[in-house]
Parts: sequence; structure tokens; C-alpha cells
Amino acid sequence: MAEGLRERKKRETRQRISDIATGLFLEHGFVTVTIADVAEAADVSVNTVYNYFPAKEDLFFDRSAGVVDQLSRWVRARTEGESAARAVLRELRAEVEAVSPRLGLMEGYDRFMRCIHEAPPLRSRLWSMQQEIHDHLETTLREEAGAGADDPLPRLIAGQIAWIHQTVFVGIGREMVAGRNPGKVSREVLVLLDDIEELLGEKVLNYAVRGAP
Repeated sequence: MAEGLRERKKRETRQRISDIATGLFLEHGFVTVTIADVAEAADVSVNTVYNYFPAKEDLFFDRSAGVVDQLSRWVRARTEGESAARAVLRELRAEVEAVSPRLGLMEGYDRFMRCIHEAPPLRSRLWSMQQEIHDHLETTLREEAGAGADDPLPRLIAGQIAWIHQTVFVGIGREMVAGRNPGKVSREVLVLLDDIEELLGEKVLNYAVRGAP
């Protein structure tokens, strides 16, 4: 019980620091705000902030781990007879139809995107995350398809699927920065997903189809 309480307090402290930091970044800009500013606003020491977040970019992208492995989780959860790419397309459509904030379909997302565009360290971290998404997905596809280490297909298919994901995120981000209504953007992105699927070749759409158990 005592250990559970400590862990809960740690999670609460981490979340509070992250929330306060995000508010400061959005209000004053990522480059302007220092770790000392975050620590003061959160009423903790600078060392405490670093204990939870090794780098300032980690404060901004505090949920990056869930983003990096999301495509892999969707692929691993695909249904019988479903390929990796079709599983990702299905999941993305569901998120878009739900006007999900996880995709940026929310009021105020434009502030988040502008903060990234104005801060080179955040743009660099975002690029690194995209590489991590691709590499993580390649590993998953290699395992799911039973492909050998010298087989180039998992890397190529991962690139195509990661492109789908990135195209949707970039498209939504661009429209939200322009002040568009999330519901309207959602409907347009559903059409975009149909166009994307038409562009994909059969080899991509039929790769790593899950067989019957």
C-alpha cells in the first residue's frame, strides 16, 4: 500500500510539472521558458524537474512513448485476414471519425503547433520521433511477417505506413493552424485517407496479413 501511494504521488507530481510546463511554453514560447522557470512555477527544485524529464524537450513531448509505439500496437492488434497497412488505415479512420484530440482535432491545437514551428529544438525532436516511429514499426513488421534481417521489405513497408501516419498528422496540423473547425477538418481527412489508400500498391496493402489462429 505504501509503495502504491509513493508511485501515485510520483505520477501526480510528474503530470503537474508537465502541465505547468506546457502552459508556460504555450504562453511564452519554448525557447524563452527555462527549466528554472518551470521549477519555480511548479514549486519544486530544478533537480526534481530533471529527475522526471532529462531534457526540456521531454517536458513538451511528455507522451512521446505512446506516440512512438502506436503504429506497432495497431499492427499487432490487427484482426484475422487484415494486413498491417489496412489495420493502420482502419484505426486512423476511427480516430478521425471520432474527431480525436489525439490527432490534433481540437480547439487550441494551433497554439501547440505554432510552439513547435517557432522552436528549432522541438522541430528536431519531432523529426527524431518520426525516425523512432519508423524504426519501431520496422522491427514489429519484421517480427510479425517472420522476415529475415536481410529482407528489405519490412523497412520499405514501414516507410509507407509511417508516411500515411505523418501525412494525416501534417494535414491536420496545417488546417488547425489555419483556424479550421475540427469537425470539418475531420470530414476532409477521411477523404484524404481514401485518396491515400488508392495510392498504395497491393504489396503494401497485403503485407503481413494475419492468418487464422
